[in-house]
Amino acid sequence: MHFIKLDAIGSTNDFLKDLAKRQTLRDFTVVTANSQTDGRGQRGSVWKSEPGKNLTMSVFFRLSDLDTAALFMLNAAVALSVLEALKSMDIHELTLKWPNDIMSGNKKVGGILIENNVKTATEFESVIGIGINVNQDNFEGLPNAGSLHTVSGKFFDKDDLGLQVARSLETQLSAIKSEGDRIWERYNESLFRKGKPTVFVDESGKRFMGIVIEASKDGTLAIMHEDDSVTSYGIKQLTMLY
Repeated sequence: MHFIKLDAIGSTNDFLKDLAKRQTLRDFTVVTANSQTDGRGQRGSVWKSEPGKNLTMSVFFRLSDLDTAALFMLNAAVALSVLEALKSMDIHELTLKWPNDIMSGNKKVGGILIENNVKTATEFESVIGIGINVNQDNFEGLPNAGSLHTVSGKFFDKDDLGLQVARSLETQLSAIKSEGDRIWERYNESLFRKGKPTVFVDESGKRFMGIVIEASKDGTLAIMHEDDSVTSYGIKQLTMLY
């Protein structure tokens, strides 16, 4: 494991992608930044972070001898890695809001953005971006956001948390080939609001009540409607209201 610590950067993902173009990186090259000005989330959203208070990190990982379906398994393994690290910090009510939001109770405390570079049909290079709200306590205008501090009342060493996350990632990602089915099972067991009636908005803007059934290996989420029919939705086709 190789750590690169930066003071300020636009995006740790962009820094690591550029570095991978210029040199051959070893797996689990980790970049962290004290301040990130251009953090991104899923669906092109912007992730705003107070300097010095949160964990912003990116990790390089190479997948081989796997097909493209394994990319969704990678998502599941990374999400579980973060969850395990936070459990070791005694954070409670942890779940995964599909596809890659980290929840404590009803508050989003972190998110994941994985960017893949397909080298061949069976080889991929992934830059895994992880953002965790650690000691920030001001989330004005973001009613669903929280931090490890706001949900626990404690302050945390973000460098220590980064090391815990990196170690957890190393363990989980090394087991993708041998424990893929179990990883997917654990991911589904950890889904936010699974089995609970929840309001959703589809891509046309229509609101409906549904129940999360499971996430599938093709990257979709199966929702049961009030008439008991089940529809699978892609990432850009569905928004959960909570």
